[in-house]
Amino acid sequence: MSADPRVFTDEEILRRTANGDEAAFLEIYRRHRDRVYRFAFRMTGSADVARDVTHTCFASLLESPSRFDGRRAGLGTYLCTAARNQSLRHASRAWRERPAGGSADLRPGNGPSPLERILDDERARIVRTALAALAPLHREVLILAEYEELDLATIGQIVGAEVGAVKVRLHRARRKLRAALEAQVTSGALAVE
Repeated sequence: MSADPRVFTDEEILRRTANGDEAAFLEIYRRHRDRVYRFAFRMTGSADVARDVTHTCFASLLESPSRFDGRRAGLGTYLCTAARNQSLRHASRAWRERPAGGSADLRPGNGPSPLERILDDERARIVRTALAALAPLHREVLILAEYEELDLATIGQIVGAEVGAVKVRLHRARRKLRAALEAQVTSGALAVE
């Protein structure tokens, strides 16, 4: 790209990508990779699978940039939709083969002492486990709303549902997650500060 790629819209950069401009594709990747990876990681619970999903989404975009229709959604929404579909495909293949144990990739920020870090890690593991136990339709809207901080309309575009349905799914997801965490508190597995 001759000019600074950061001044172009996603659609302009995608057109340049379609014409073989490698720098343009790298700019698209730079803009969207983190959100796609985070979403895929939270959907799958696996850093390796999230990397595969992210790679597949961007490789697919590079192979067929004409699939993207800027009139329907933004490029970030399109890529999150692709990540959702890839994550659900992975989940359907590996539904019964969930790995036990947590992932070190989502460690919370450093606490002032080693004991507090251990307790924070354990709380985070319990929340991740409870989140992973939710049905995919509930898990995805909760991740997109709470972790990615997307609005309901954008979530609706990503998951292919009306805003009203997204609200219902999000309410049910929060209720189920709360119930699962309250059960952990009651059992003593999760300490409340």
